[in-house]
Amino acid sequence: MKKVFLSLAIVAALTVVSCKQADAAATEAVDTAVVEAVDTAAAMVDTAAAKVDTAAAKVEAAVEAVKEEVKK
Repeated sequence: MKKVFLSLAIVAALTVVSCKQADAAATEAVDTAVVEAVDTAAAMVDTAAAKVDTAAAKVEAAVEAVKEEVKK
């Protein structure tokens, strides 16, 4: 979660910097960096979500195993 907030702060900082630049090419380069930063943050969030889903599946399997043991 800290990485997401850090990425958003970087995006905000780059936006402020890009507003001060008059050169269109430099602005395009900053925009590209922002897109890459957002894509990287999104990939991190997706990876974290996958790990949470995996952990949840393991917990559910453990709960089912305990239920089976209780029934015996």
